[in-house]
Amino acid sequence: MKTVTAGILLIGDELLSGRTQDSNLRDIATFLAPLGVQVGEARILADDAELIVDAVRDFSSRFDYVFTTGGIGPTHDDITADCIAAAFDLEISQRQDAVDELLKRYEPDDLNAARLRMARIPDGASLIKNPVSLAPGFQTRNVFTLAGVPQIMRAMLQDIERRIEGGTTIIKRTISVSGKGEGDVAGPLSEIAKIYPHISFGSYPFFKGDGYGLNIVLRGTEDAELGRIEAELSEIISKIS
Repeated sequence: MKTVTAGILLIGDELLSGRTQDSNLRDIATFLAPLGVQVGEARILADDAELIVDAVRDFSSRFDYVFTTGGIGPTHDDITADCIAAAFDLEISQRQDAVDELLKRYEPDDLNAARLRMARIPDGASLIKNPVSLAPGFQTRNVFTLAGVPQIMRAMLQDIERRIEGGTTIIKRTISVSGKGEGDVAGPLSEIAKIYPHISFGSYPFFKGDGYGLNIVLRGTEDAELGRIEAELSEIISKIS
């Protein structure tokens, strides 16, 4: 079974300040799961060139694919493109194919210096289409550089699926337990996790107006095996008073 992994770098001071609530991590992970790509790590980074360069190098070396979001707009603090180039020791320049994409939205006279910043692409990178605002993202080696605006980022993913060589798809089963908390099931859950070390077990409490409980999520690669473990664990939990 082939395991394919991804790392996600969410870039922007606005994320760290709380002014913007991130949804890109969820959307990228949801996009990758059916392709058999598991997200191994995600970080939120400030608009700091040194931090971004170091993180890109680190993630690129440790994961099969890397996704960055944010920092590729027209303003002075949009530094992601330069950081990607620096991470791989590449030159960066205004690319005509990127300009051509912008010309589908702007008249030539409207392409001022700020907007042309969005056409600066690291050498050798391939463009990622942006059907919303047309300012492209780009792929540099195993790193996909996307916009930070969620609507635009999601649209860009359409041009990435064909570039992903996925692995084994992770299957998920959920056991919903009412009237019990994590402390009630921690012991049995720990014991069954020892029996099946290749299966991921997670417990997630919930609270509703009429009571409480938790969802136990099993993740693995074989549906039949997960079904057997689900039945076994459900029976054990049903006997907990």
